[in-house]
Amino acid sequence: MTDLRTSPVNGGDLFSERARQYALEKPLQRIHVLEAGCGWGTGLDLGDRDRDVTGVDLESPELRAYTCERPDLDAWHLGDLRTVPLPPRAFDIVHASYLIERVPHAELVLDRFVAALKPGGLLLVHLRDRDTAFGFLDRTLPGWLRASGRRRLRPGRAPADDRPRRARGAHARVPQPAGEGGAAGIAPLGTGQAPAGEAPPAAPRPVPVVRTSPPPAIYDRVASRSGLRWYCVMRGLVVAEEYTSRQALEALGAGTGLADLLCRLVSAVTRGRLTADHSEVTFVIRKPENRFARVI
Repeated sequence: MTDLRTSPVNGGDLFSERARQYALEKPLQRIHVLEAGCGWGTGLDLGDRDRDVTGVDLESPELRAYTCERPDLDAWHLGDLRTVPLPPRAFDIVHASYLIERVPHAELVLDRFVAALKPGGLLLVHLRDRDTAFGFLDRTLPGWLRASGRRRLRPGRAPADDRPRRARGAHARVPQPAGEGGAAGIAPLGTGQAPAGEAPPAAPRPVPVVRTSPPPAIYDRVASRSGLRWYCVMRGLVVAEEYTSRQALEALGAGTGLADLLCRLVSAVTRGRLTADHSEVTFVIRKPENRFARVI
């Protein structure tokens, strides 16, 4: 198990790199990905590998609006993560960034993700550590002092996977009927002309990027470095890699801002029990092929 301060992958996209490495081990297999927390942030970049991506997240108008505009999702479900439909052993990779700390009953939610993961699959988790000075301040200070530390989409920037996809499942969009943009009211492709008596169709407008704030963090006990380690031991999961980072602190101006000063003060008052050295932790976790395998 590695214990480094920063990720060894250039650009910090550790999860996409590990997902591509996993896909190389399955050369003739479609990769099934569960994007846990699909209403915020971006997904994995698997290059040209054939994949099927399902998104799940909490239910809120902001998260729903963002999820609706994601072109990389084949299907998605929003609601109580303890009850959303997740077939057992269906996914090769579960990607959960900034989700575990903001959901209630996080341990039960993790159990559902692990049950939905195939033997040998990857659980990729990135979360804000509750057992840090930043985690303490994030759950006690007013909202205007909080920072998510989460990577956001910039206006005009598409997710890593920009292939056109057709939504499927319970939340698939219904095609427009003929006469309202359907097949009967559109000229054949390649003609460049509108039907007789109609104005030329307007050029398609770019889809606006929805910028939202994530729901407030709840910080269940498992939403910490030590809590997730304990969870993996109790569930027989193997922690392949583990890293800490200061993304949230750097977003607030680490070393110069009020938040950094408060974090150092909290760390001093607690005699280092709540550290100010990091704010987030990253785990690459593998589900053993054999459920009776021992964790070494």
